[in-house]
Amino acid sequence: MSWLIDLFMKESVAQSVVVLGLVTALGLALGSLRIRSVSLGIAGVLFVGIFFGHYGIRPNHEILEFAREFGLILFVYTIGLQVGPGFFSSLKRDGLPLNILAFSIVTLGLVIAVLIHKLGGVPLPVAAGLFSGATTNTPSLAAAQQAVHDVVSYGSSMGGTTSTLSLATAAVQNLTPERITEISKMPGLGYAVSYPFGVFGIILTMLFFRFVFRVDVKSETAEFVKRHSKATPKVGTTNLEVKNANLDGLRIGEIPMISAAGVVISRVLHGDRVEVAQGDTILHTGDVLHCVGPADNLKALRVLIGAEAKVDVKDIPSSIASRRILVTNKGVLGKSLSELEVLPQNDVTITRVSRAEVEFTPNENFELHFGDTVLAVGELESIERVMAVMGNSTKRLNHPQLIPVFVGIVLGIIVGSIPVKFPGMPAPVKLGLAGGPLLVAIILSRIGRIGPLNYFMPISANFMLRELGISLFLACVGLKAGDSFVATLQGDGMMWMGYGALITAVPLLIVGFVARVFMKMNFMNLCGLLAGSMTDPPALAFATSVAGNESPSVAYATVYPLTMILRVLYAQTLILLLANAIS
Repeated sequence: MSWLIDLFMKESVAQSVVVLGLVTALGLALGSLRIRSVSLGIAGVLFVGIFFGHYGIRPNHEILEFAREFGLILFVYTIGLQVGPGFFSSLKRDGLPLNILAFSIVTLGLVIAVLIHKLGGVPLPVAAGLFSGATTNTPSLAAAQQAVHDVVSYGSSMGGTTSTLSLATAAVQNLTPERITEISKMPGLGYAVSYPFGVFGIILTMLFFRFVFRVDVKSETAEFVKRHSKATPKVGTTNLEVKNANLDGLRIGEIPMISAAGVVISRVLHGDRVEVAQGDTILHTGDVLHCVGPADNLKALRVLIGAEAKVDVKDIPSSIASRRILVTNKGVLGKSLSELEVLPQNDVTITRVSRAEVEFTPNENFELHFGDTVLAVGELESIERVMAVMGNSTKRLNHPQLIPVFVGIVLGIIVGSIPVKFPGMPAPVKLGLAGGPLLVAIILSRIGRIGPLNYFMPISANFMLRELGISLFLACVGLKAGDSFVATLQGDGMMWMGYGALITAVPLLIVGFVARVFMKMNFMNLCGLLAGSMTDPPALAFATSVAGNESPSVAYATVYPLTMILRVLYAQTLILLLANAIS
C-alpha cells in the first residue's frame, strides 16, 4: 500500500492530477447537497480543498500556481465570450449607474479595511489580505503582496524616489530577516481566513435580499429578459395590400422607407401568382406584400403601403419555400448581404437572422458572422444552392475553434500585463491574468471575426471550459490556504475572520439596499452587480443557477473591468500610502 500513499503524498505529476481531480469531484458533490433548497454550489470545491490542504495533501507550489491561474483565465475568458455580444448595449443602458454602485461597494470596503487597521490594531499587511480575501479578489492579493515585498525590500524595484517609499524605508530598515518573512506571509493569511466567508457571504447577501424583498425569481427573470430585449425588437410578420397609388410602378428597392424601418418584403402576390420579392420587383396597386420586421414598424408601414390584407401570402400554394441556413463557410464571413451574388442570381431573399439567440431583420449592409442562422425565402432548388455557398454545416458549428481560443487568451494575458502608471503611485497597476482576458474576450466576441479567426464558441463548449476553469481555481485556492488555515484560526484568525466578514457584508448590504429600494433594480441585475463588484465567480455561478439563465452575467461583465482595476489599485494604495505602519 506504500505506492498508494506515495500517490497522494509524494509530489509528482500523477499526484497533482489525482489530488486536483479528487478535490474537484468531492467539492462538486458537496456543493450539490441541498439543505432547504440552499447549496454551496461551486464553492464546495473551495472547502474540500481547504480540508485536503490542512492534512498536507497538495501538489507542489509551481503546479498549484499554474493550475490556479490557468483555471481563472479559462473562467473569465469564457464568461467574456458569453456576455460580450450584449455587453456594450447593456453598458449604454445600465453601465453608468451599475458602475457607480460597484465603485461605491469597492470604496466602502477599502474604508472599512483602513478603519480595521487604525481602530482594530490589525497589522496593515493583514488588513490588505482581508480586503482581498473578503472580496474574493486574487489579483488584488497579488498586488498587495508585491507592494509589501517592494516596501520591505527597501524599494529596490521602485528606485526609492517617492515620499511614500522614503517613509517605508525608514519604517523597515531595522527589521530582521525573520520579521520580513513573517510580514510577507501576512497578506496571504488574511486572505485565507476571510476568503471562505467572502464567497459564502455574497451568496448569503443574495439570499437575504431575496427573502426580505420576497423576490419572485421567475417574474423578475421574465422582466429582465423583456427589458433587455427592447434593444432588438421582436420580429413579426404582416400582409399589406398596396393601395397607395404613388407606389404603382415603383421597384421595391426604390422605396427607402422600407429599409429604414428594418422591414424586409419576402413575397409578393400578383393576382393569383406568388413570387419572391427582390429589389427590382415592380409593385402594382392591389398587390399583397408579405412583410417581416419589428412589430411597431410594421404597423407604421401601413400608412405608406395600405391596409392589412385579408389573405396570408404564405398560405397560398406556390413553389416558394423558406429554410433556415447556418452560416459556417469561411468564404462568406464578413461579407454583407449585398456582396453575396448568390442571392440575386437565385432569386433568394434573406428575411431574418438569428445571432446569439436574438432574431432580427437584416438590411443589405448586414455582415455575416460564423454561427448566424439566416431564414432564406425562394425556390427550393435556389435555396439549396445558397445553402452550399453559406455552409449549413452543423458539424462545423459544433466543433470548437481552438486556435482563436488560445490566441484570445494570449492577447488577454498581454493586455493584462500592460503596466499603467497613475499619478502619486510608486508602482504601476495592471489588469492582471483575470481582467486582461475578460476585457479581450468581450471585445473579440463583439467583433466576431478577425481574418480567418472566428470568435464563436458553442454554448456546450463554453460551459465546459467555464466549469473546468472555476473548479481548478477554487481547488487550488483551498489547497494553498489549508495548511495555515486552522493554525491561524486558533490565534487571531477568528477575529480577523470577523473583520473580513464586515468588509464583505457591510458594503453589499448598504449599496444593495440603495439599489433595490431607491433605484428599483431588478433582482437579476442586483445579483450580477453584487457578484461583479466582488469579482466573485462562485457567486456568479450561484446567481445564474438561481436565475436559470445567464441574465446576471450581463451586469457582472458590465462592472467587472472597473471593479478589477479598482481592487488592484486600492490594494496597492493601502500598502504604499500607509507604508510607515507596515513594521
